[in-house]
Amino acid sequence: MTIDSDVTRRLVDADDDAVLVLLEGRALVLGAGQLDDDAHRGALRVISRADFLSRVGDGANLSDDEVAKQAAILDAEVSELGG
Repeated sequence: MTIDSDVTRRLVDADDDAVLVLLEGRALVLGAGQLDDDAHRGALRVISRADFLSRVGDGANLSDDEVAKQAAILDAEVSELGG
């Protein structure tokens, strides 16, 4: 699993402009301003914090089980890219 509950929880707890990305096989939570720097060039945007919260509602009230469920959904969506 590339996207796990830890990185998904970091997305929920991050600043408003945060984005979940994949870079070199790792899932990272970055600020929007970091997407354009050389260290993160080529990162695949998975979902923004705003889009994630619109999907699940109030992130502050997400249980650990719900975070794990959403992480699995995101991971499956990424796995299905390209075919």
